[in-house]
Amino acid sequence: MSRPTGRVLTLLELLQSGGTRTVAELADRLGVEGRTVRRYVDQLIDLDVPVESVRGRYGGYRLAPGYRLPPLMLSDDEALAVLLGLVAGRRAGLMTAGHTASETASAKIRRVLPKHAARRLDTLLESLAFTDQPGEFDTPDAGVLLTIADAVRHRRPVSIRYTDRDGRRSERTLHAYGIVAHSGRWYVTGTDPGIGEGRTFRLDRIADARTLPGSFEAPVGPDPAQRVLSGFATAEYRHEVTLRIYGTVEQIRAHLPAGVASLEEQAPAADEDRAAERWLRVELRVERLDWLPPALAALDRPFVIERPDELRDLVVALAERLASHARQA
Repeated sequence: MSRPTGRVLTLLELLQSGGTRTVAELADRLGVEGRTVRRYVDQLIDLDVPVESVRGRYGGYRLAPGYRLPPLMLSDDEALAVLLGLVAGRRAGLMTAGHTASETASAKIRRVLPKHAARRLDTLLESLAFTDQPGEFDTPDAGVLLTIADAVRHRRPVSIRYTDRDGRRSERTLHAYGIVAHSGRWYVTGTDPGIGEGRTFRLDRIADARTLPGSFEAPVGPDPAQRVLSGFATAEYRHEVTLRIYGTVEQIRAHLPAGVASLEEQAPAADEDRAAERWLRVELRVERLDWLPPALAALDRPFVIERPDELRDLVVALAERLASHARQA
């Protein structure tokens, strides 16, 4: 393949990645002058590729919206990245369709690869092992995901039909700030304008989403990911736990992350190192208490249980079992 032809294909790949590319940017990526970029664009247009010219300060070139490109040409490295992404996404539960779509996509990529590349990639995937078990998660509807993503981007209200964890169905209006992937699930966070309060919804429990007229301004404050984690830490559960732990924020967060516990930091004294160990107040809301004693033992920092008494009893019972095991010959 001649070098000019290779650069024309590279130009097509750059435009395919989306957005408007300036002449200067394209010239730099291709290693040519601006007038040569324009000549390459003319060649793409001669091949019936609809390249549009965008005028203005931020103008340049882009592909016409909705244009379907010919089959993708992937290098060995690109094919490996796509296949590994499909495998990892399926195991992590971050798919917007069932396993079938992921498997058929993988099969299509393998089918069009040169034989030597397919053998190398199959060898890697066959020898690859994971330390965790693949997750089994309900996947969100792709149409719902894309509709909400568009509402987030353009700050448009969206109407959703939602089923909560108790099976209750409702129709709500949401001012969606962002979409968050967390622990194998997809969430949307925003404000319910009917009650004026923040809400987080699992996307796989949304049956339908429709964009509504109007717009809204996103509030200042934590980003969507922090809002979701804070919502988990303060949600209503069976047990409310309050602890005081002596240590650093990093030591505590290693065992009690933000999605599990809220941490109240006291402002350090003027002469006190902010990173130094000190007493910090930790609050959790949990359905079960049995996992907390091992977590506190792994934390290995001085702590005081303020509530509930049931947790104190569980910690004492664990300590007695450990001491009994340690005394055995």
